[in-house]
Amino acid sequence: MAARPTWQGHLRLSLVTCPVALYTATAAAGDVHFNLLHKDTHNRIRMIPTDPELGPVERRDLVKGYQYEKDRYIVITQDEIDSVRLESTRTIDIERFVDEDEIDRLYWDSPYFLVPDGKLAIDAYSVIRDAMKKTGRIALGRVVMHTRERIMAIEARDKGLLAYTIRSHDEVRDAADFFDDIPAHKADPGMVAIAEKIIEQKDGDFDPSEFNDRYEDALRKLIAQKEKGAGRKVKVEEPDDTNVVDLMEALKKSLGAKGGASTARKPAAKKAAPKKKAAAPRKKAS
Repeated sequence: MAARPTWQGHLRLSLVTCPVALYTATAAAGDVHFNLLHKDTHNRIRMIPTDPELGPVERRDLVKGYQYEKDRYIVITQDEIDSVRLESTRTIDIERFVDEDEIDRLYWDSPYFLVPDGKLAIDAYSVIRDAMKKTGRIALGRVVMHTRERIMAIEARDKGLLAYTIRSHDEVRDAADFFDDIPAHKADPGMVAIAEKIIEQKDGDFDPSEFNDRYEDALRKLIAQKEKGAGRKVKVEEPDDTNVVDLMEALKKSLGAKGGASTARKPAAKKAAPKKKAAAPRKKAS
């Protein structure tokens, strides 16, 4: 396995324990990143820490401060930070099992592949995986990674286990803070009926390969052209103007437009799919 594990330790279910390793299930390698260069020399620019009164300063003279009100800070030393730092735990202890619908999608965070670490782990790992498959439950446990304790949600997937870090309660904003101000309004039943038909016409399978970042693709194309000396600009197609005046007329046009019943592209033939979808378990935000 080429990738390096993010974490190595043990997975424990009561008295059953096996060595495991966590590998990040996503990659940022495809993102386009830029460095800042001087416009004439094309030398990479160094960021120099600067004090507004003293000017440029040495990094060894910098300290960490927590802003508790505007322009007022509490200075925290590295020794003080180290004194409360959590050591990375070597065991994911499964504390409980829940139905996947109990975990709001807002809480699901980064995915990891949780794999057996060595041949001796296979037996115990298989027992835990197969028991979870048969019960269809999500395991919850704790782990400390990079000095931070996180809740892990673990589910059986194919021949292995998929783990997600779960956001803490304080990290998730209350939907009511944003939705409560939306006026109570009943949509026109006729318009809703037309919208439902449009939804049916656009029904299809989820194919992640169809949902590329067009901006990233355009940047890569632009960079490739400049490497060849073309230097041409690449334009990302913009959707049609959505400043609709007559909502009913727009819905009717959408119903018969390209992608409607007579011209709709038939959904692609279903491919062999894993037993569980890659997306996090569904549940409406509360």
